[in-house]
Amino acid sequence: MENRYTSRFIGHCKYQKGLNDKTIKAYSIDLLQYSNFSDEKIEKEALMSFIEHLHKSYKPKTVKRKIATLKAFVNYLYFEEIIEHNPFLKIRTSFKQPLILPKIIPLSDINKILECAYIQFGSADSEYRQKTVMRDIAILELLFATGARVSEVCSLRAESISVNDGYIKIYGKGSRERVIQIENKDVIKALSNYEKAFLNCIISTGYFFINRLNNRISEQSVRLMVKRYAKMADCNKSVTPHMFRHSFATLLLEENVDIRYIQKLLGHSTITTTQIYTHVSTAKQKEILATKHPRNKIVINYRY
Repeated sequence: MENRYTSRFIGHCKYQKGLNDKTIKAYSIDLLQYSNFSDEKIEKEALMSFIEHLHKSYKPKTVKRKIATLKAFVNYLYFEEIIEHNPFLKIRTSFKQPLILPKIIPLSDINKILECAYIQFGSADSEYRQKTVMRDIAILELLFATGARVSEVCSLRAESISVNDGYIKIYGKGSRERVIQIENKDVIKALSNYEKAFLNCIISTGYFFINRLNNRISEQSVRLMVKRYAKMADCNKSVTPHMFRHSFATLLLEENVDIRYIQKLLGHSTITTTQIYTHVSTAKQKEILATKHPRNKIVINYRY
């Protein structure tokens, strides 16, 4: 596997397939790892040894992704007639992944986190601190209001959000576009207040959420911010931005929202990905069994 073919494949993924920078970086790391392991050989034995090494070294989800990278690369080489045979046609790569249920934040904790942020705004002792908390509130509200990924919120462009019309346009995985309406007045007010306070910076950078250096806010900054407010709110569990996304989906499902609407809101390409939330909707399951189970219709007069 010569480096020039790797470079050509990465270029193909970036410019022809339009994959995002995060995926391109992961592909590059995975292919470099295989190259170092196999001395750049594309053959059945080398691939099988590497896959065995992956299973011993990584979690199933990571193994699956790295194998997918290799498959995509080998398919590219075969399609471009750089190799004569595709060795993956004779390698069994499927394996059973353990079902890992998404972690959610109880609605009561979300309430406490948001309330804590608003309290911090009210007690801010400087204009700078007040503006910073104003931004934090807007991000927290948007994470829960839309179920957007933290990367989607951080990369939100100024022209992709209309506070007056109450919608945001999100570009998700695979450059898929989706539009989400914002109907809650408190959320709209939080976004409007933030936009007014940071308007000049938003216009100059082109991004909606700005850090203290007037650059696009980073995903790590948002993770640390969420963790800080969760700690201030005395939440018992470690809270991440992605847990707002999981909570958004699960709580909508518990309110009897059709799973296909939730799929569209989350930007999932298939319903299979969204169905994971049917496993965590335990509160709704309990309610159904308590009120809808046919056993409740059976009356036995005899008592002991």
